[in-house]
Amino acid sequence: MIKLMRAMFHLHRGEKGMTGLETAIILIAFVTVAAVFGYAVLSAGLFSAEQAKSTIYAGLNEAKSNLELSGSVLGLSSDNSTLGTVKFTVKLAIAGAPIDMTPCDGSASPTNKTVISLTTKTDYLNNIEWTKTAIGQDNGNNILDPGEQFEITVDLNSLGNAGSLSENLTANQTFSLQVKPSIGASITIARQLPPAIDPVMDLH
Repeated sequence: MIKLMRAMFHLHRGEKGMTGLETAIILIAFVTVAAVFGYAVLSAGLFSAEQAKSTIYAGLNEAKSNLELSGSVLGLSSDNSTLGTVKFTVKLAIAGAPIDMTPCDGSASPTNKTVISLTTKTDYLNNIEWTKTAIGQDNGNNILDPGEQFEITVDLNSLGNAGSLSENLTANQTFSLQVKPSIGASITIARQLPPAIDPVMDLH
């Protein structure tokens, strides 16, 4: 029995116990590391969420239309055989952002930001010449603001340096005009000419 007690005494000889202070320091270190790691993860998650939200909003702004037609699309003819001029009115869509509607003058270096292209069965003309006239409320500049309306005129007889049609548009033929503002989605105006060409036509 005495030998067993001596053996047990020598077995634990020289060992030291861990104090409460050391345990507290280790726990504090673990908590600090965990807090820093958690903050880093949360920050990265919030940053990713903000980037995703910005991307979604940017996509929505590009996808939604800021511009819309107001009223009819008119076709004018001076010879009762071919389409000479197309007129239509545009306004901002609900909650749409203002749009720069500086006309295209048909020069070699136009300054317009809103582009209009014309497509027929034989031709595609991009950034053709067009003019605008304010209808009703107008603050005197080229920016289409809420409450304003601009009448757009496309003269098919004179398309400037952008090019010209290889053949005139006559009865029963179709064409499309695509209005592409710098902000928001484009609007497409596709129309068919009636069987008889009149001086003034409401195109459908």
